[in-house]
Amino acid sequence: MTKQSDVLEGLGDPKVEYRAEDYIEKKKGISPFDFIKDVNYEKKNLIVDEWSEKQYNPWIINRGLTFSIDTVHPANEMNCRPHLDKALQNMYLINTIRAKKRFDKWIKIEDDAEVEMIKEYYGYSNDKARQALAILSEEQKQYIKEKLYKGGRK
Repeated sequence: MTKQSDVLEGLGDPKVEYRAEDYIEKKKGISPFDFIKDVNYEKKNLIVDEWSEKQYNPWIINRGLTFSIDTVHPANEMNCRPHLDKALQNMYLINTIRAKKRFDKWIKIEDDAEVEMIKEYYGYSNDKARQALAILSEEQKQYIKEKLYKGGRK
């Protein structure tokens, strides 16, 4: 009888070595928007283990809840108590806020044409362009606008 190791030696050296770590399925992260949807409407707790608790970002979730008038108070209560565990904060929000579909718009910084104009003319960043905009007179702004005018149809 031949041993199994003798048979394997007869086949030659393995060309590729496979590691089990390379084939572990990676979990997709839970978005803060998923937590907000869960708190607002679905009412199922997404925090089931330590990994999902790490995905919970209280600041972003509380901020997302402040855009609706009926969820401002519970979100502020959790902002006042940052020492609580993330799972406790989530459970409080789930059990306090009534189930309702809320379609709130997130506040975003509006692009200002004058700021963009100063950024292009001077090569400034957003912050420096806003500071320069406060200093410049209307005549200087008009001069810059004329210099940057490229012609063509509007």
